[in-house]
Amino acid sequence: MAEARRPESDRLKTRVGKLELANPILPASGIFGDGGEYRDFYDPAKLGGVVSKSVTLEPTRGNPPPRIAETPAGMLNSIGLQNGGLEHFLAQILPPLRAAARRVIVSVAGKTADEYETLVRRLAAAPVDALEINVSCPNVKEGGIAFGVSARAVEQLTRRLRRAAGGMPLWLKLTPNVADIGEIARAAEAAGADALVVANTFLGMAVDVERRRPVLANVTGGLSGPAIHPLALRALWQARRAVSRPLVAAGGTAGLREVLAFLITGASAVEVGSMNLVDPGLAGRLVDELEVWLREHDATLAEIIGTLRT
Repeated sequence: MAEARRPESDRLKTRVGKLELANPILPASGIFGDGGEYRDFYDPAKLGGVVSKSVTLEPTRGNPPPRIAETPAGMLNSIGLQNGGLEHFLAQILPPLRAAARRVIVSVAGKTADEYETLVRRLAAAPVDALEINVSCPNVKEGGIAFGVSARAVEQLTRRLRRAAGGMPLWLKLTPNVADIGEIARAAEAAGADALVVANTFLGMAVDVERRRPVLANVTGGLSGPAIHPLALRALWQARRAVSRPLVAAGGTAGLREVLAFLITGASAVEVGSMNLVDPGLAGRLVDELEVWLREHDATLAEIIGTLRT
């Protein structure tokens, strides 16, 4: 008798802590808007969920232009968390996002611990599925970056936000711009984070050699794109060795191979970032390509996560 094959609907399912996703593909924060921009390419409900642009308590204008610079195999951005603030998000952004997506993960950013706590308390009462705490933005001059580089600050903030969030899943988005990302990951885990997102962009800069001036008005910005994938993969591996919490990978995903590498190294889900700007249909296709790969290998997602041999 032939061996029974697995139901197709089960192959792509994954869990990030207590949050179940139909598949592991998510757009990274700052890329997806309210989902409307991508409807010409695929149904946003095809993804496991969506991650909102970072929401701040008050409206934020962001950094002055120029704010984006192309680099070999990547890009620098110094947007500076531009957004309409919490009230605008709840009234104007969340409803269409909620209608478009299976799962909504809201990215949260603050300048102070008090701001983070207010945001988390308000959003924990909103119709969202998880909160991604951005303590790692490399292109703002104050605020979250100061929390993200200190294990003690991450632990104190996470503990406070864990209480404020109640039962809402809390994901900590870590910065790779530290000496030991494992130390930061352990601090977040100890304080009650449900999952860790590894990682944000890498701090970089570009120079206009004719003008002898920085290309970005803010001088430095966050490097993303295919160039950073090996660096993000290493950060994920270091975090996986340091903690047992679920991990969400981000950094340089340009195709199925990067997704698989993240999963095999220990990620339960993968965020796709700046390559959406190059190929708006990428995230939707990755869901299909991953399903085909798993079917060809007669495997489920759970059977390949964390199977790296070293």
